[in-house]
Amino acid sequence: MSKLGSVSVGNSNPVRIMGILNLSPESFFKKSIATDKEMITNKTREMEVQGADFIDVGGMSTAPYLKTIISQRTESERITRAIKIIQHVSNLPISVDTCRSEVAKSALELGVDIINDISGLKYDKDMPRIVEKYDPSLILCAFSKNLVKGNQIIQTKNLLRESIKIAKSAHISDNHIVVDPAIGFFRKKGKGKFFTRINSDWVKRDLLILNNLRSLKLKHPLLVSVSRKSFIGNLLQIKNPNDRLYGSLAAESIAVLNGADIIRTHDVQETKEVVAISQKLSHHFRKGL
Repeated sequence: MSKLGSVSVGNSNPVRIMGILNLSPESFFKKSIATDKEMITNKTREMEVQGADFIDVGGMSTAPYLKTIISQRTESERITRAIKIIQHVSNLPISVDTCRSEVAKSALELGVDIINDISGLKYDKDMPRIVEKYDPSLILCAFSKNLVKGNQIIQTKNLLRESIKIAKSAHISDNHIVVDPAIGFFRKKGKGKFFTRINSDWVKRDLLILNNLRSLKLKHPLLVSVSRKSFIGNLLQIKNPNDRLYGSLAAESIAVLNGADIIRTHDVQETKEVVAISQKLSHHFRKGL
């Protein structure tokens, strides 16, 4: 049975909800940002009441179109401070969204047991050593430092396989690995360091991925994060992330129908309801009812 931290995921388990808590003022969706103790406390309690199964804490924005890069020290300070606050007010399992080993280490030393690495352990050469030492559950995103050409389904599978291989070489057990096809992080161009360059239409790539999720699982639970992202805005011609809720919920429903096991979202309550209905429909579709 696969577990993400202490929570069983995949197979016959319910689709789980991961709530997003951004500590970075530069994050693209301003309503998700919590920078002081009161905001972090309130946001954590709110997501727990609304039905989140995990809380995913990010200390630095990695949106491809932002040039944001902060020091590891600043990212680590933001993360560790938030972890202590969250642990004081909630028992929700904490996932830390980072691809830098020192940040991961400082979180793991506080008892966090999930690392969400958008580079799939490929950005920081020391990350495999850190995860081997602390043995957390891992969320591995598809990522490449090089241009990715050709069939995006095949290439995404290959990139995920590379990250799974790195995780296994660090002695992370198979049932503690979750994969993420990195919707929103494959672009023709960008300003940041944390995206994969492709030579094809990025919106079409994301739609292709969303429609072919089951083929990307590679025998691991699959996490999907589409919440308020640019491809929603592109399809609806909506620039402001504040106005992308309904598009996000539609995409999340499709993700569940197509086999997603975990949905990472800014909007826990709304997503929880969409997931509940989508799961019922998915169950009946598979039974042919």
